Amino acid sequence: MTHTEQTTVTRNDEDHRYEVHVGDVLAGFTVFRADSRGRVLFPHTEIDPAFRGQGLAQTVVSEAMADAARRGDTVVPHCPVVAKYLRENEVPGLDIAWPDKPHPE
Repeated sequence: MTHTEQTTVTRNDEDHRYEVHVGDVLAGFTVFRADSRGRVLFPHTEIDPAFRGQGLAQTVVSEAMADAARRGDTVVPHCPVVAKYLRENEVPGLDIAWPDKPHPE
């Protein structure tokens, strides 16, 4: 399945996540939370099974990382999807604090 509707990414501070919508349908999200040092941890990314295989995980993570860079955040990528994205893509201005070991979801 491929989507023909507009894809948008929004930050939902109430639910502590960046959300990707296809049209008006929530297709997935990446969760964030601040730690005691003010760093932003990304522990989990999830895409609805109906929307998998369309690159939406990369879309939501890309937008989340760009927003974190604009905000001057230090990102700690515990989520494997976020870590993979950051290993493969440069995000100008983003400060990354690589965890010593993966964080359980």
